Amino acid sequence: MEKRLILRGVLAGAVAGLLAFVFARIFAEPQINAAIAYESARDAAQSTLDKAAGLPVEDAGPDLFSRTVQANVGIGVGMVFFGMAMGALFAVAYAICLGRVGNLRPRTLALLVAGGGFAGMYFVPFLKYPANPPSIGHPDTIHERGNLYLVMVLCSVVFLVGAVWLGKRLQARFGNWNATLLAAGAYALVIGVLMAALPSLGELSDNVKEFGHHATETPLPLSNPDGTIAFPGFPADTLFSFRFYSLAAQLLLWASLGLVFGPMAERLLDPARAKAGAKSAATVRTDPVGAA
Repeated sequence: MEKRLILRGVLAGAVAGLLAFVFARIFAEPQINAAIAYESARDAAQSTLDKAAGLPVEDAGPDLFSRTVQANVGIGVGMVFFGMAMGALFAVAYAICLGRVGNLRPRTLALLVAGGGFAGMYFVPFLKYPANPPSIGHPDTIHERGNLYLVMVLCSVVFLVGAVWLGKRLQARFGNWNATLLAAGAYALVIGVLMAALPSLGELSDNVKEFGHHATETPLPLSNPDGTIAFPGFPADTLFSFRFYSLAAQLLLWASLGLVFGPMAERLLDPARAKAGAKSAATVRTDPVGAA
């Protein structure tokens, strides 16, 4: 049973990853191109300032892959495989929850697990360390940023599982609604403490040493030695749009995962209900009175 659920999770994840890629290709890719154009123009301005100051200038090496390959093949394959990996994890979590969170329909449970996956693995970590387009991020902080984000994701998932466990323990004493509110409040409290304890990206040592104390790594304006701005900071509209579409793509991925996996799980776990639902839908399509 578990293997068949995981296989269905992988298939649903592939579909969800493909849909998320199409969305990101249409909406997020223009923001990535705008960020890359900003980075190129900023590097040129920085080189001009360095030459004027008599500092050595390093030439940027050629890209291993063109933007066309990156935007289509690279991101497309990456998102499909990411969706498949998330689908496998989703199916494992679904199998663990099956029969342990009440008498829920397979489709309903699929949507709840998908919602928990989106919240725990992406949305909550996103609140502390949101997605950034190219040109944002000090090259010397890559490993530190990756480790901090991983800590945020792992803690978010562990705390979410703990909140579900707490809600089940409190259900008999406080009722389902109050137990859910108490568990959600406990999750919000501990995750808020964690967010306050973890450093902001602009407070990492390499950033402080070079740029001073800031909340993020978003590039600030370049200035001449006399303090005149020679090149503007990163466009706020581009940053907002990229983060918005990144969040929307992940929401689409997890929603698609739950919606695609649910019917497949129902046909496997409750074939009688699945057949009755299909027969009812066929009756509505063929009955003109019902269709009206």
